[in-house]
Amino acid sequence: MDHDRGGAMPLLAAGLLAGAAGVAAMTLGEKLEQAVTGRPNSFVPGHTLERLLGRPARPDRERQGLNWAMHWGQGILLGMVRAVMARGGVGGPFGSFLFLNLRLLNDQSLENATGIGAPPWTWPRDEQVVDLLHKAVYAFATGAVADRLVTGRASPGTGLAEPEGWHRADHAARSAALRRAA
Repeated sequence: MDHDRGGAMPLLAAGLLAGAAGVAAMTLGEKLEQAVTGRPNSFVPGHTLERLLGRPARPDRERQGLNWAMHWGQGILLGMVRAVMARGGVGGPFGSFLFLNLRLLNDQSLENATGIGAPPWTWPRDEQVVDLLHKAVYAFATGAVADRLVTGRASPGTGLAEPEGWHRADHAARSAALRRAA
């Protein structure tokens, strides 16, 4: 899909697909990491959703469905934001880095507002690193898929064929043209 064509529905669908691809990549990475480190599953997403829905607290083993709903749901829905970013010319590694921060902010806001989580600076350093790495996998995978689906080309900086449309001057010219048109 060209970034200058298509309505909201194709853009949102591209975002949902990109978000699903990002969550799948993150989940695969998490499972591989857990196999190596022995780290157990986190049920923070499930307990966060439990609290958001006003449901009574239950043991982890009874919250697998809520856990997956929150884990997958957040990532899939946030993919729509990354698609909008791609449509607006904020793509590639820079766009994915910005998107990583949005994903972290989303998680921490919900977890801490519900009282389920703790501020990340209070976590052990190894948990901070693991969380950042997994969320980075999510953000960059989501970004690569969103860039491809929305613009029809690979993210810049990926080493794949980078068409002229991704040059910085082209983005600056497009932004200037959009400002003039507004």
